[in-house]
Amino acid sequence: MEKIWLEKSYPPGVEFEIDPDKYNSLADLFFKYTQLYKDNTAFINMDVSISYQQLEQQTMDFAAYLQHDLGLVKGDKFAIMIPNLLQYPIALFGALISGLTVVNINPLYTPRELEHQLKDSGTKAILVLENFAHVLAAVIDKTEVKHVIITGVGDRLGAIKGTLINGAIKHVKKQVPAYQLPSAVKFNQVMNKGAKLTFSPVAIVGSDLAFLQYTGGTTGPSKGAMLTHRNMVANIEQSKAVTKNVYEVGKEIMITALPLYHIFALTSNCLAFMPFGGKNILITNPRDMEGFVKELAKYPFTAITGVNTLFNGLLHTPGFDKLDFSSLKMGFGGGMSVQRPVAELWEKVTQTRLLEGYGLTECAPLVTMSPYNQKKYNGSIGLPASSTDIRLVGADGEDVAFGEPGEMWVKGPQVMKGYYNRQKATDEVLIDGWLATGDIATMDEDGFFTIVDRKKDMIIVSGFNVYPNEIEEVLVAHEGILEAAAVAAPSDVTGEMVKVFIVRKDPDIVDQDVIDHCNEMLTNYKRPKIVEFIDELPKSNVGKVLRKELR
Repeated sequence: MEKIWLEKSYPPGVEFEIDPDKYNSLADLFFKYTQLYKDNTAFINMDVSISYQQLEQQTMDFAAYLQHDLGLVKGDKFAIMIPNLLQYPIALFGALISGLTVVNINPLYTPRELEHQLKDSGTKAILVLENFAHVLAAVIDKTEVKHVIITGVGDRLGAIKGTLINGAIKHVKKQVPAYQLPSAVKFNQVMNKGAKLTFSPVAIVGSDLAFLQYTGGTTGPSKGAMLTHRNMVANIEQSKAVTKNVYEVGKEIMITALPLYHIFALTSNCLAFMPFGGKNILITNPRDMEGFVKELAKYPFTAITGVNTLFNGLLHTPGFDKLDFSSLKMGFGGGMSVQRPVAELWEKVTQTRLLEGYGLTECAPLVTMSPYNQKKYNGSIGLPASSTDIRLVGADGEDVAFGEPGEMWVKGPQVMKGYYNRQKATDEVLIDGWLATGDIATMDEDGFFTIVDRKKDMIIVSGFNVYPNEIEEVLVAHEGILEAAAVAAPSDVTGEMVKVFIVRKDPDIVDQDVIDHCNEMLTNYKRPKIVEFIDELPKSNVGKVLRKELR
């Protein structure tokens, strides 16, 4: 990629190229910074903090247990199915330094969704929050999972506070349904036992798999994007190149409200903040907006990541506009388009910029980022990350001219190795070293990219990808439905929502029958919010449903 226009568009000091081999692995990066910043606070959750030194020790204790008691070895798959709690980074880094491949799982998945991901990945062990253990119990016998570690929300909050919180959740709020997992062990038992064991260092190289990060597809079931240690190190360095002139070592406080099982928060918050010795404030339940605002009031936070829905929700929560934003440097928006009214209101209330970027699971995720010295929202997704090339390809396979729309193709050290055990799907998107994203964009003469459409039929609900094929597969399993199609419909709250078109087999079924069926099979953000019955789905001459016409 020519650097001429980059030189005039990038802020001063941003490096055009990064070294993706700066560290052999995430394990090397982890140990460097936990030792360099040992006295700094790494994570805070519910007013309880853990330092980098404590994180390192507890990580090794957890890893020692995985090695000795569970017998897990390099390359084995380890799943994490919990929200933002102190247990997450302990388990994450414990698995990574052991050479395991981490499989992140949304805790709100239904049994059907969980079964697919566990079976497809070949997961051998899992950490699950007790609130969702009944979902695992329903499918575990159909998977290769041999070891289960169960944790409660309060497990890392101290003996008294943790016991009170776990007791209230279980016995007062009754949020832990009954389950049968007789061979499961408790997280704190794991930690106590691991502390008496010795962690054995594992030789990990850049090409080893760090994550199987699942993402869907317009056809077929969700697929595991193979992200290597080198992919992740590269993306951390790319993020650092953009922010190093803004962040100050040891002085940054990041608000982590997006779930760490999502690639955006995983990289941008948990991993990319380590080189700065920053602290992450883990928000376990950001849907409780009033509680979220009260938590924000406790800290002079300097950065926050989020999706449009989250920023919009905060802006309309009483008390948010009264917070002290004097330490806040910037907000990062991704996962879905940041709407202009939201960005402009954010800047008015906080007196700081809301910078939009673009990424995808297959790129770990950062591809583009708005420059830190951007004065106001301009609707673009910014400039290419360091060491990232982007082409915009027209229907004829040739690159388009400035200002013309084309499919975004990406090349860089952050691009995934491929989809796990899915060579055909891999070959469809990885072409001569380029990743075909399916997103349609334009580029102006200053190098700024703007997303204008999606080639794929993907629906984005509050930053989460929803794939029509999965919704349709669930719908046609209903005995009263002959055919179904799912498309995106606009939503003021979530950006987009799922709308479904139904051709009845049973003339008596109504909207609520369809919604009730989906509620059993799909997690909340995938469920249809609008149901429309039609006599026939529009189709091409070869019988393919024309979702574009339905939209």
